[in-house]
Amino acid sequence: MVEAALPEIGPDASLLLVDDDEPFLRRLAKAMEKRGFVVETAGSVADGKTAALARPPAYAVVDLRLEDGNGLDVVEALREKRPDSRVVVLTGYGAIATAVAAVKIGATDYLSKPADAKDITDALLASDDAMPPPPENPMSADRVRWEHIQRVYELCDRNVSETARRLNMHRRTLQRILAKRSPK
Repeated sequence: MVEAALPEIGPDASLLLVDDDEPFLRRLAKAMEKRGFVVETAGSVADGKTAALARPPAYAVVDLRLEDGNGLDVVEALREKRPDSRVVVLTGYGAIATAVAAVKIGATDYLSKPADAKDITDALLASDDAMPPPPENPMSADRVRWEHIQRVYELCDRNVSETARRLNMHRRTLQRILAKRSPK
């Protein structure tokens, strides 16, 4: 398979990544550095705002829900300092209302997790009038369900009872799902 040429990043390749999922943040930072970005990471709204105000990047990828608040606060801070920056908002809780709110305050695009580095790069570098292509290999419904359950499980600090309550399912059913491997 021949990989298509990457879109042009431009003279300023600074990229701020804001996410409280540390393993995801490390993987994404590494992948974006390989694509030519100069990456700075932050794990909270406070750290993200500090970085955005001190060194406003040309590009940013911000998680919507962070442990200490809303990622849209980082987007607003960045827009105040650098209105030309291209910002992609990521979330594991995709909803039309939050997508509209993100775009209203200046986000360039809005992607649901899990998004890979290619999807994020395409969103960051897309021209404003270009429509993104549909995903080449979309996840199965079983995989999407499993990813959502895992995310809620992690947000509940791996507490099975609390996760089952939030997902409105029986605790034993959840335990069986968690004991299985992830679907393809």
